[in-house]
Amino acid sequence: MKRTLAVILAGGEGERLSILSSLRAKPAVPFGGKYRIIDFALSNCVNSDIDNVVVLTQYNPRSLNDHIGMGRPWDLDRNYGGVRMLQPYIARGRVAEWYRGTADAVLQNLNVIEQAPGDTVLVLAGDHIYKMDYQPFVAAHRRHRADVTIAVRRVPLADASRMGILALDETDHVVEWAEKPRQPKSDLASMGVYVFSKRALRQWLTDTRSDFGHDVIPAMIEGGARVYGYRFDGYWQDVGTVQSYWEANLALLADAPELDLYDREWVIHTRSEERAPAKIGSTAQVHRSLISHGCVINGSVVNSVLSPGVVVDVGAVVRDSIILFDSVIRPGAVVDRSILDKDVAVGPGAIIGEGTDFDVVNRREPGRLNTGITVVGKRAVIPRGVRIGRNVLVGEGVRAADFVSRVIRSGSTVERPRERQPRPGTRARVTDSSDGREAPTGVLDPTASGSDAGRGSGGLRASGETSD
Repeated sequence: MKRTLAVILAGGEGERLSILSSLRAKPAVPFGGKYRIIDFALSNCVNSDIDNVVVLTQYNPRSLNDHIGMGRPWDLDRNYGGVRMLQPYIARGRVAEWYRGTADAVLQNLNVIEQAPGDTVLVLAGDHIYKMDYQPFVAAHRRHRADVTIAVRRVPLADASRMGILALDETDHVVEWAEKPRQPKSDLASMGVYVFSKRALRQWLTDTRSDFGHDVIPAMIEGGARVYGYRFDGYWQDVGTVQSYWEANLALLADAPELDLYDREWVIHTRSEERAPAKIGSTAQVHRSLISHGCVINGSVVNSVLSPGVVVDVGAVVRDSIILFDSVIRPGAVVDRSILDKDVAVGPGAIIGEGTDFDVVNRREPGRLNTGITVVGKRAVIPRGVRIGRNVLVGEGVRAADFVSRVIRSGSTVERPRERQPRPGTRARVTDSSDGREAPTGVLDPTASGSDAGRGSGGLRASGETSD
């Protein structure tokens, strides 16, 4: 595998993840408590004995840069090979522009790829959750003397329209291809994982072919290139929507989950801050949950995933939820079927995820928040006693003064004014689900939430922790 270069495409905006990816690239979104999504592609590389890795970033790359750094957690901090982070750049004689697609990202960095030793290039999506040994994949590519080999697996037909769908003959040669068809004829889908020969990249990547699935692969098939499929039957999940992200996290709580994070033969490596062990207090009740290091639990946690540093106070209840780094749930608060981003403070007695009206979609983001999951953005402060319904979007940095009333109905959005950040006590706007109009809010007492000063140890960031 020393003749293989891995190129991880990690510039995706991931807009279907709503506010979770508004300040970070999708591969940097936390997953499974302590990990980031990109940890799985990086760990697959090192576990497959691939130590020459290039990560192509674009959208909000700061958190990825901070997380990966020099690559030490993955043993990729090396003088030769290792991991390199590459951003879009302006070249002389070329119009300055962002990457126009997956293939264009590789094309713009083809000079780096050409300089790497070896004859094969592994192109990986940095935003999928899976464990895969790339060695037999690359071996099959070489055995077929293929120009490109595509990792494929069977998916539910309901999901097939979001993927590249293909058909293979008895020798695994690709004979049909349809990118995101409205009516899929097959359930055999591309995983967005490819092995290319360098010669094929030079031949088939052009300025007019910006995307592998839409442009490059169809052109190669029509042009008679040797395009093969490689069947993969292990765990693989595209966590590209709020619902799939929530489901994939909670699936880790099964007695025998498909994705085994405790497999010592295939360790998922990550950058991990130094924190104290998780503490379960005398008043705590914890059932079927993942509790990361640094958590302090004195309330009830049921069927939930908690990232490092989360605090659940006495009498608080967290149920069917994902709580990210350093969020604090104060006494008597309830969080149900919700996702809380980092550094969220939930005031005493507040309820997030109330009611049975799961089908009242969010009016601001109806295509993203429509399954009953309420999402709270980074560093939001939920005031004491506020009751928030289903499919509600609470924006980043929201404060007590940004809430219209003590009851936020299902499908609403609470956010800070876009034109400027208001002073404490000024009025904000809320989109109500009943008519979609924006109305000025009433002003709640900012001190009622405990605000930032009342967050206690859970609001402190450990040394070395990334900001996103």
